Amino acid sequence: MENNIETERIEQTPEVTQTTRKEQKRKSIWFSSLTSGIVGSLLTCSVFVFGADYMDFNQTSQNDTQGAALIEGKNDSALLPVKKTSYSNDNSGIADMVEKASNSIVGVINYQQQQSSYSGGMFPNSSSSDSSSEVESGTGSGVMYKKVGNKAYIITNNHVIENASKVEVSLDDGVKTAAEVVGSDALTDLAVISIDASKAPDKISFGNSDAIRTGDSVIAIGNPLGLDLSRTVTQGIVSATGRSIDVTTSAGEWNLDVIQTDAAINPGNSGGALINAQGDVIGINSLKISEDGVEGLGFAIPSNDLLPIVEEIIKDGKVTRPYLGVSLGNVGELPQNYQQSINQAAAEGVMVTSVENGSPAAEGGLMQQDIITEINGTKITTTSELRKYLYKNGKVGQEMSFTVYRGDDNKTIKIKLGKS
Repeated sequence: MENNIETERIEQTPEVTQTTRKEQKRKSIWFSSLTSGIVGSLLTCSVFVFGADYMDFNQTSQNDTQGAALIEGKNDSALLPVKKTSYSNDNSGIADMVEKASNSIVGVINYQQQQSSYSGGMFPNSSSSDSSSEVESGTGSGVMYKKVGNKAYIITNNHVIENASKVEVSLDDGVKTAAEVVGSDALTDLAVISIDASKAPDKISFGNSDAIRTGDSVIAIGNPLGLDLSRTVTQGIVSATGRSIDVTTSAGEWNLDVIQTDAAINPGNSGGALINAQGDVIGINSLKISEDGVEGLGFAIPSNDLLPIVEEIIKDGKVTRPYLGVSLGNVGELPQNYQQSINQAAAEGVMVTSVENGSPAAEGGLMQQDIITEINGTKITTTSELRKYLYKNGKVGQEMSFTVYRGDDNKTIKIKLGKS
């Protein structure tokens, strides 16, 4: 049964302007002048108590038995032992890991052609003219994957670079460099871009996403709300593994396998890294639940799922999948009066709404209004399940068995898969 949860791609154009930041700064200075005397008095009384509580919570204290102070009295002096406390930062290992990993996270800028027309109404002798220009359409994040020869390959989401006429990469020092789209795959929402290897940061290692467990600590690094907040780090846990989310892509409906996390993921984090405690990338951040009142439901594409796709894109510029040659619809979404006439054994199947002439499906004998219920003995209930099974288990040239209902007749049809 398909999941109807509304999801939101998390790529977004920055909306914070320079004018807005200057106005906020002027207001902040005025407010600080008004309240500094009051706040200063309060801090004098409360800083010791708050500081002690804060350090007890975040740090580990150790007694220094060698420390002592000489206290002078009126008539004599005494050597009184005084505890000298030192602190060690338990988070230093995480900070070191984040510092190293952040260099490998880049900003990705999508430019698109924008048509503009000019009317010379103010000038009688002028005429209207059309021109196009490339404007920034959105920004996202990317992860440095590897360098081969003079090229450096960066992984991002397909929806970050989709429809781009030009792509740029923003490096950790803020310098922007031109990027080339190597290829993309809309169904899995993955894309690969490349830049000059001499300008690229160090690559980051990828970990085994199958080894993660619910409750493991993870860190998300990306560019929420645009490049002004580049390489923002948020921390959370793996909320669940093995989730499947139904998504709508430019290539059709798809059931995407994802890692669920409560690490804060915001617009602009798309294509950024989800990192484990060892500093390895175990996912590419891609989705979040966008319903009102929902917090902490972000999703990342697992590293073990994405790496074979990325390698195929680098090799061929695209992902080649088995081809059937049909249009499909879920039986459960058909009009109620039509569903009543369908054999109950096929009530949760997938209907063939059209068959392409000369396609593998046509040659195998599949017909319009056939209802597919199984492929190679695996139950199929939705179009996304059919695509997922076909693309994950089928190969070009492979013969697969389709169990179909044609009216009340149950048939097994063998189809040799073609090439997309």
